Amino acid sequence: MRLKILYFALQYDYNNPAQGYSFEHYNFYDALCRMGHHILYFDFGTLIQELGADAMHLRLLEIVKADKPQLLFSVLFPPIELDKKVFREISENTDTTTLNWFTDDHWQFEFFSRHWAPCFNWVVTTAQSALPKYDKIGYKNVIKSQWGCNHWLYRKLDVPYEYDVTFIGQPHGNRRAIVHAIRDAGIDVRVWGSGWESGRVSQPEMIRIFNASRINLNLSNPSVWQRKRRFLFWKNWQRPRDQIKGRNFEVPGCGGFLLTGKAENLDAYYEDNQEIVTFSNTRDLIAEIRHFLARERERDAIARAGYERTLREHTYEKRFQEIFAKIGVA
Repeated sequence: MRLKILYFALQYDYNNPAQGYSFEHYNFYDALCRMGHHILYFDFGTLIQELGADAMHLRLLEIVKADKPQLLFSVLFPPIELDKKVFREISENTDTTTLNWFTDDHWQFEFFSRHWAPCFNWVVTTAQSALPKYDKIGYKNVIKSQWGCNHWLYRKLDVPYEYDVTFIGQPHGNRRAIVHAIRDAGIDVRVWGSGWESGRVSQPEMIRIFNASRINLNLSNPSVWQRKRRFLFWKNWQRPRDQIKGRNFEVPGCGGFLLTGKAENLDAYYEDNQEIVTFSNTRDLIAEIRHFLARERERDAIARAGYERTLREHTYEKRFQEIFAKIGVA
């Protein structure tokens, strides 16, 4: 069924056009378009800068009333101030079903998600640990889903191996120390992302690197180490558990071999040592790298199994089909 969807999210990475399109744009927006839905793109970050918050919210209400979308699909971004009353108005007094995808409930539920969830008809969380928290505040319309792979973008390429070990992501938390430890062990590891000397890579180049790497690393610690500084009101802060990342699905979706840190609920999506490989600490990580660099056939078999599992179960097309059926708009 083709839906008219009002898509409310950031078009640019961290609302900065200089950094290119956002994760949401490449994964959510692109997948929804390719599924055949009619998308009304509402880039709230840009519109707040151009119009101001009040005018942006007014335009949002006008579009809902004029175009009557069946679904408002939103991905909120905590540092940008939004008006809860506007979302409650859409949820309670229009025929548009509202749904928000909460991205970091592992660590931002208490100061963010718990206050915003009641503004929506439905919410999505990727955190298994958040389910009892939603239940505790009396919010029932929560769907446990997960990141996935936009298989229209992330795909196998006919390129030779160029790198032994690679990592793409920011160097927050203990990531620099891990990379230094790998290099001190005599292993060549290449890294890219904001904060590394090599800098950022484009979306097409990232996909090429996934394909051209014998081993793709995923370091699962959340970026809360940086974001904590933005939320000075957050009291009694504790380090969150490592969490599943988009990389857990994107690398296998490209046919790449994934060596990843353990994360909450990851075993529900992939078989360890069969479809991906996990590590527990830096010493374990280095041992696994040495093992699989020396065993190409074993490494390629795991990568192939992870690729097949991803296309079978973990694409955003399948995620959205399940979610839309659950909320009754499919």
